[in-house]
Amino acid sequence: MVVYDDIFEWEGWGGRLKLARGRCRLRIFDLNRADGKGILHLRPMVVVASDLPREGMMKGEVSVRSAAGHIATVVCRKFQIDPQRMQFVEYTPGETYGPKKEYVIPAVYDAVEFTWQDGLALFPRMKPLDESLTATLKVWIEETPANGSPPPTATA
Repeated sequence: MVVYDDIFEWEGWGGRLKLARGRCRLRIFDLNRADGKGILHLRPMVVVASDLPREGMMKGEVSVRSAAGHIATVVCRKFQIDPQRMQFVEYTPGETYGPKKEYVIPAVYDAVEFTWQDGLALFPRMKPLDESLTATLKVWIEETPANGSPPPTATA
């Protein structure tokens, strides 16, 4: 079930310079509320972050990959998510190109693991996301309208 789906902004650090500030498309899914089979998941909160199109980014903003630890830290605090019960995913949408759109770059779902210390997500490590969770996320993301508003079943 969709818990949150919108453009998410995070403040940078560095005082007036606001280093590493940015925005991304953020979706938060709760697997325990979505699964009607009564299965409890060890990591039910799935946080999916993806970069905005380049033309949508403002000067000085950084990518999700560059700020994954900071985003995970802020998201856990803001949405009161236990980091040990969260799976953070960096999603890069698929793309087609060429004169006839004949070339395809598939979508990428990377699981991001962190070392948590004093409430901070440190040392991000990327790896391919589990195939079953990738399949579930593909369906949910395709159901989400392109304008960023949540699907009808969401509780924003």
